[in-house]
Amino acid sequence: MKKNISKWLSILLPILLGLFLIVYTYEKFTPEQILEIKGYFKNADYSYIYAGLVVAFLGNASRAYRWKFALEQMGYSTSFYNNFMAVNIGYLLNLTVPKSGEISRAVILKKYENVPFDKGFGSIVAERIIDMIVLLFFMMLAVFLQFDIVKTFILDKIPLKKLLFLVVLIVLLFFILLRTYLYSRRKWVLTLKEKVSGLKEGFLSILHIKKKAAYFFHTAFIWFSYLFTFYITLFVIPQTSNLSVGAIMTAFVVGSVAISFTNSGLGSYPFLISKILLFYSISETAGNAFGWIVWSSQMLLVLILGVLSFLFLPIFNNNK
Repeated sequence: MKKNISKWLSILLPILLGLFLIVYTYEKFTPEQILEIKGYFKNADYSYIYAGLVVAFLGNASRAYRWKFALEQMGYSTSFYNNFMAVNIGYLLNLTVPKSGEISRAVILKKYENVPFDKGFGSIVAERIIDMIVLLFFMMLAVFLQFDIVKTFILDKIPLKKLLFLVVLIVLLFFILLRTYLYSRRKWVLTLKEKVSGLKEGFLSILHIKKKAAYFFHTAFIWFSYLFTFYITLFVIPQTSNLSVGAIMTAFVVGSVAISFTNSGLGSYPFLISKILLFYSISETAGNAFGWIVWSSQMLLVLILGVLSFLFLPIFNNNK
């Protein structure tokens, strides 16, 4: 019973948070502001969105190709097409249950490529950690370029006392979980350790990849595709087309973080993008419209590629 409640809460809470942010945002707007937002949608130059979608597609392909290197290190030669479709399906499922896409990727490889789940999932965890390191680099770069604005933005949304409380709470929870994992002899902990051994092999495969240069080239290209997609879509409306490098980097980081708040950024992406753009003299209506245009176009790509991958995956592997 408790397990089912926890499962449903993990699905519903991010969705409810996203819906709350949407309602909260639009309740504040006057009818005139709503018309203004509709005007931004109507007059937007969607050619930049199409260009951004092409770059995003290439980023997905690069992520699928990068995955091959980690799997090859463990002795598994996988099809690029299966990897690509697994990545697309993973992004699609993340729209429903946060982080379920990572599990689905490992499940697909187990079914169609005979890669053990724990090893496949371990390789995914490894690439997520690398991506987190890259995101932290962009965060530090944004702080360096726009320190005053980033500090004001964070403290405006999360008061200093609450921020310190969250940091202390996270550190305490980490040490409690670490101590439980290291010293507990409970059955579920021992089972977890067995699973972690497989994950560890998948994770450490990154460190021993023979084609390190190619792996990190694709890592760089994936993040270039994210950043360039965001940059090129800035030209969709005139109000966001003249941002400075520091402003672009800060908005990009805020948007990347917003993705993790709700189901792939539902509600949170346009909300936080509009808030950060206020610091650069861009009206909340323009920032909100820009955020929705960018987010909805990216989610449309996820939906199309994900559905097509669901359809073609069993057809492509009909002999399996």
